[in-house]
Amino acid sequence: MQINIRTSETNQEVVRKLTTKVLGGAKENVIARIALGYSLQSGKMFTNAEFNLYDSKGKEYKDHILFDAKNRDFYIALICQHYGVYKTNENIPKYVKLHIDHGLEMMDNLFGSSNNYTFFDFLIEHLDKGTSMLDSVSVNLDAVRNNSQGIEKSFFKESIKINIGRDSNTNEDIFLGFNNTNLYNNCHIAVAGSSGTGKTQFALELLNQISRESNHHVSFIYLDFKGLKEDDLKNLQPFFEHTKANFIDAPKVPFPINPLSFIDSINEVNRQMGIDKFVDIICKYSNIGIKQRGTLRDATIEAFLDKKPGEYPSFPEINEKLIEIVGDKRDTLTEIIDELSRYNIFREDKKAQSFLNQNIYLSLSGDLSNSVRFTSLFLIINYIYNTFMNMDSTPTENGYRGMRYVLLIDEAHVIFKEKKYQDILEKILREIRSKGVSVVLLSQGIDEFNQSNFDFSSMCEMSFLLDIKDKTNTKAINKFLGLSDKDGIKAARSLEKIQKGQAISNIKEFTKGELFELKQFYNG
Repeated sequence: MQINIRTSETNQEVVRKLTTKVLGGAKENVIARIALGYSLQSGKMFTNAEFNLYDSKGKEYKDHILFDAKNRDFYIALICQHYGVYKTNENIPKYVKLHIDHGLEMMDNLFGSSNNYTFFDFLIEHLDKGTSMLDSVSVNLDAVRNNSQGIEKSFFKESIKINIGRDSNTNEDIFLGFNNTNLYNNCHIAVAGSSGTGKTQFALELLNQISRESNHHVSFIYLDFKGLKEDDLKNLQPFFEHTKANFIDAPKVPFPINPLSFIDSINEVNRQMGIDKFVDIICKYSNIGIKQRGTLRDATIEAFLDKKPGEYPSFPEINEKLIEIVGDKRDTLTEIIDELSRYNIFREDKKAQSFLNQNIYLSLSGDLSNSVRFTSLFLIINYIYNTFMNMDSTPTENGYRGMRYVLLIDEAHVIFKEKKYQDILEKILREIRSKGVSVVLLSQGIDEFNQSNFDFSSMCEMSFLLDIKDKTNTKAINKFLGLSDKDGIKAARSLEKIQKGQAISNIKEFTKGELFELKQFYNG
């Protein structure tokens, strides 16, 4: 199998620029190999739908030029290991091209954001990161103990019934027993549907009713990390008014929490464990190496030492300590901490009540770099997870689970694509249900839910499937909804005629696989 590729037109200029970064110049095929490895180590996984993500109008690489004969099998093996495919798989050339373009794109962003960052800095940093993977342990995402946590969150222990729509044939309303433990083992919900099918409006109505039916004891956070357009914000105003939700447009409006405040600032052992977890999150979601991990840990410890018990350092204060340690040398660690400091995404308001007792719609601007957006996102998710795990479990009385909170993640397919994003989400789905927390996942398709390491839809007792692009993938649809072959046939027939605003589901209060009209906020 010959692997002849062309980079994208944009990346042809990137290749040229990167070769000049190396003292004495470098062959362009060497840059391509480095880009391939850089992309693979980031954990990026491309789906079939992304095969045409980059054009092929740029730099051409013939097989014998791209890979020398001595190491060709090694590069093919990297792709095979990453995607779990055999060496004859027909998609390998496509994966090679995608990862080269992706790697070039990331390298261009990295070098473009720091004039002082050299190619030798890059090689040393990532060589160190690569070799450290041989003897380093996995990041521990378990909740850490916080004996000084003073946050209380009430729960609602009665029945929460949600009107999710109406029967298309009888026009009768359909009610979901959201916290009915006789019907469901957890309150997690999976919703899949292409853009424009009514998925978001259905999700808004779910939150609206959960808040209303629980007499506002159950709060929620809607995590939108793609950013809102002006028209979208205007359309959401009625939702904000009905639910009394606070709209936070970060970084224009800071998120009202210090993400380090999940740490026990009084107990020494707990504090050290909390600092380690904070550092692990930064390193994991920003692709920071083990050497930099130690540097960030030292800076964070120093920042804590300047604080009184019960106080927490801010990102600017940690950044100040970091600069004292590294001096004039700049790398990806200093870049990410500097960005988190400059954009001031987090700012704790000590006088205000905890955001966990409010309804929040958080929009993370799409103008932020991916490193800052995803690091901020998972700092917030970790804070929520860790805070609730330090609370008592909610009781189950008369068959109803006491409920405290709903964590809704929009565009969840972005998280599903990369292993490093999946781990903490899997842990949350498994553990947080006993604390009265529901996780709602919105995605554009169903394939993303079923990853090689974990099937996220299996942890969501309630699944709703709207119109999707791949309606013929019967096996994946049945797995997403947990349908038998008989019910799967019914679902396939329903999907052939599904319209906007309609869905099929696996809920026990309605016939599996049959179409129904979704309840949506704008016409609720």
